[in-house]
Amino acid sequence: MVLMVVVLLVMSIASGGLLAFLNNNYKEAIEINELDFVKGPAIKSIFKGSTNNPLADRFKIKNGNTDQIFFVGKFDGKAESIAFETIVNGFADKIGVLIGINTAEDKIIGVAVTTHKETKGLGSKAKDDPDFVAQFKDLMISDSIKVSSDGGQINAISGATITSRAVCDATSEAGKAYKQLKPQLEEKLKEFAQ
Repeated sequence: MVLMVVVLLVMSIASGGLLAFLNNNYKEAIEINELDFVKGPAIKSIFKGSTNNPLADRFKIKNGNTDQIFFVGKFDGKAESIAFETIVNGFADKIGVLIGINTAEDKIIGVAVTTHKETKGLGSKAKDDPDFVAQFKDLMISDSIKVSSDGGQINAISGATITSRAVCDATSEAGKAYKQLKPQLEEKLKEFAQ
C-alpha cells in the first residue's frame, strides 16, 4: 500500500513538473498560434483595408488585475483604431468578442466573435453570420447596446437570443473599459502614429 502511494506521488510530481516546463518554455509559441489562428481572422476582418499589420502592432495596458492586449489599425496613415477582446458568459460557456473602435470618433468599426462553445447552427451564427456582426458597425461605443427585444438596436439571431445578448454585453463592457482607459490608449497610439 505504501509503495502504491509513493509511486502515485512520484508520478504526480513528475507530471506536474513536465506540464510546468512545457507551459513555461512554449508560452510564446502558444500565444503566437492563438494570435494567428484564433484572434487573427477576427482582427483582420475588423481592420480590413488597414495599411499596417495589426497583429504585429499591439500593446498592453493594465486593466484592473489583467494586462489587456490592444491591436492597432492604421487607416489613411492615421493610427486611430484599436481592437481588444472582452470575455462574457454565453449560453453554453464563455464567449470571446473582439471589438474594434475608432478612437477619434468613439465609434465601433467592427465586432467579431473569437471563441465560443455555442450551439452549432444557432448561437454559432454569432461568429459565422456577417449580417449579425454588421449591425454593430458605426454605433457609438458609449451607447447602451442591447438586442431589440430588450429595447435596443441589434436584431438577435433567431433561436439564439442569449448568445446575441452576450455579444451585446461584451460590446457594452468594452465600452466601459474603453472609456476608463481612453487617456492611456491615446498616449499609446501616438507611438504608432509615425
